[in-house]
Amino acid sequence: MCGRDWSSDVCSSDLGIGMEDSQITKDNENVEKTALIFKIVESLNKILREDQMQKQPLFLSINEQFLLKLVTGIVKNPQKSYVIGITGESASGKTTLVNNAAKALQKDNKENLFTTVSCDHYYYDASEELKRAGSYENLFMTGFSFDTPEAINLPLMKAHLTSLKCGCSIKCPQYNYVTCESVPDKEEKNPALIILNEGLFVLNPDVMDVDDIKVYVFAPFSVIRERWYARAATRGKTGNAADLQFENVNQAAQVYIRPTMQHADIVINGLTTAEYIEEVIEKIIHTINDILHLNK
Repeated sequence: MCGRDWSSDVCSSDLGIGMEDSQITKDNENVEKTALIFKIVESLNKILREDQMQKQPLFLSINEQFLLKLVTGIVKNPQKSYVIGITGESASGKTTLVNNAAKALQKDNKENLFTTVSCDHYYYDASEELKRAGSYENLFMTGFSFDTPEAINLPLMKAHLTSLKCGCSIKCPQYNYVTCESVPDKEEKNPALIILNEGLFVLNPDVMDVDDIKVYVFAPFSVIRERWYARAATRGKTGNAADLQFENVNQAAQVYIRPTMQHADIVINGLTTAEYIEEVIEKIIHTINDILHLNK
């Protein structure tokens, strides 16, 4: 008969050594991740410094703590989805930014890397109101406005963004700018690592808590006005109807849009060219990917 169970002692000893080894491994991993984080941050800061030397830089300002926080999140949890909320006044350059960021992301050839969700497609259906009014001019004379948060189904958009972040597909509505008709469940969107959410009210207080990255696109009023009238003509709004709506757009921006710039992590220059936007975004993506790949 064995008077002592030596196996229990061996197991306890092995467990102690195993725990020490595990802690050492964990500490080493943390040191490596910290070094990786600062390497990426410094590389991105280099891109930002180069950007500031341009006549029309892409980045007007970046929150000091934001870059470190973002890179830390990417390194520690590379599978996390990020909602990038992009706002700014009407015709400031939001869509141009999103379209060219998408072009840069497409070159990465990664499956489920990004998807886009436009706030504009969540406008409530106003086709009957337009028909009853008979024209856009008459519609605006009634006090109707497309430029207030109440004109958009923000709760639905927020629910869709939350679903995408959680890994679920959605079916978003599609809005017709000419007829004011909204068709529900029109386009399927699949979850992705990067969710680009663009529109007037994506930094609205009722929505912005779903955004991981908050972006404001700034452009001078004179540029916005010129762009807005050119675009309005393509949507059937000209003459007095256009003047009435632009007056409303400007008043609404003062109340709902311009104040949201204070919440932005990044302020983007709405005067940069489409080509330069694509170039800088592509450079940022390649920089992060190259460093992460070398440290695998």
